[in-house]
Amino acid sequence: MLRAATAGDRHAFEELYRTHAPWLTLRLRSRCADHALVDDLVQETFLAVWHGTARYRHDGDVAGWLWRIGSRRLIDAVRGASARGRVRQALARLRHRTEDSAEDRVLSGVEHGDLAGSLARLAPELRAVLQATVLDGLTTREAAILLGIPAGTVKTRAMRARKQLRQELT
Repeated sequence: MLRAATAGDRHAFEELYRTHAPWLTLRLRSRCADHALVDDLVQETFLAVWHGTARYRHDGDVAGWLWRIGSRRLIDAVRGASARGRVRQALARLRHRTEDSAEDRVLSGVEHGDLAGSLARLAPELRAVLQATVLDGLTTREAAILLGIPAGTVKTRAMRARKQLRQELT
């Protein structure tokens, strides 16, 4: 279906959209309170597929590929065009700390182990803040915009999530 859609088959593209757009929309909405922005990003994701600017490399499932496109567009929309560079810099700084913080352990778990258990035990609102601030590298203000909550709430939830992770990881 994907090959036909990217080759210009309108019916295959419509089927691809009907199959994947609903869950992609729901998943992005769980990360962003601005539904209009999410709707635009879903459209942009599928336009990138249609126009061939997003290329599938056959190294995973199509749903994961679409999620990577949509989630990166969401981060870019919140942070601006230099989002990925700043995230890389933040990750590099975290890796070079001498003291292992909860964030270091989380990032290490993402890269080298199974993080699902620890994150699954976090309350959904704590997990969302941790995802935005640590894994996506957003600032408190950017995470507040993304999640549709006040910046003070982001700080409080981040502190609670770190505390819970420290207790679990020690």
